[in-house]
Amino acid sequence: MMLLAVSCNHKELCYDHDPHSERVEYILELDFECEWEYNIGSNVEWEQVWKTEYGISYDDIRPKEPEGVRVHIFNEDNQTETVRNLTKQNSTIRFNEEGHYDMLFYNNDTEYIVFEGLESYHTASATTRGSSRSRAMNAPDMLFGAYVDSVHVQKSTQTNTMKVTLKPLVYTYLVRCEFAERADEIVSATGALAGVACRVNLSNGRTTPDEATVSYDCSVGDFGVQALVRTFGIPDYPNPNYSRSERKYEAYLEVRLKDGTNKQFKFDITEQMTKQPHGGVILIQDVKMNGSGGGFNV
Repeated sequence: MMLLAVSCNHKELCYDHDPHSERVEYILELDFECEWEYNIGSNVEWEQVWKTEYGISYDDIRPKEPEGVRVHIFNEDNQTETVRNLTKQNSTIRFNEEGHYDMLFYNNDTEYIVFEGLESYHTASATTRGSSRSRAMNAPDMLFGAYVDSVHVQKSTQTNTMKVTLKPLVYTYLVRCEFAERADEIVSATGALAGVACRVNLSNGRTTPDEATVSYDCSVGDFGVQALVRTFGIPDYPNPNYSRSERKYEAYLEVRLKDGTNKQFKFDITEQMTKQPHGGVILIQDVKMNGSGGGFNV
């Protein structure tokens, strides 16, 4: 793990092993906004109209606070000067020089997240590991982030305190397929969301235009199947023109029946995804068991 590496006056790296009388300390108060969806354009307050038949409560989907946080500190030349791993119990940052700094925060306990471009806050981004399928990627695990620009660090006789709230950069969709017939014949199911964002910028939370497909396993019930799917949301968002985009979003589903046969389905969910760019509920109802046979290949 990377420990504290700060730039001293003589521009050599030091590792905080000797006392520095000139350095300035900031005590961070870390907070996390544990939301799994942001209702932006759907006009549906899911928390208020949540249905018990979903089999899980709205609050049960909320992400847990992470175990640790990493902060990148950039100097006035937009170059990484310090990388530090923090916990809520040990969140003190030391600066050896006065000046203006930009600070980028994200949780460091992820498994599938891949960080890129961290040498600059302009290029810092997060994606996830790809699978063997073309344009397919694993669903990202929970990611929080925060960006604090132009922190003026100066010496002071008082304790410096900084409050930082990390907000979600990954969102959850409850994808629910309700069958009009033969739901009791389903023994297993897998699905995929096509057209979701592939990458998110860490400094502003905007997703890039490139898209991917996220696959997932489903749980089976007497109604049909459903799954909780984490994504970065829709591509190229926030974008004031996103609602007029020609992008298309699709949900794929393959179910295995008791007799050993497989049925495949494809659903157009563009309207629901466009109205719910950052998580929500995707409802696919009155599904007939007339899907095609054969293998499932997104």
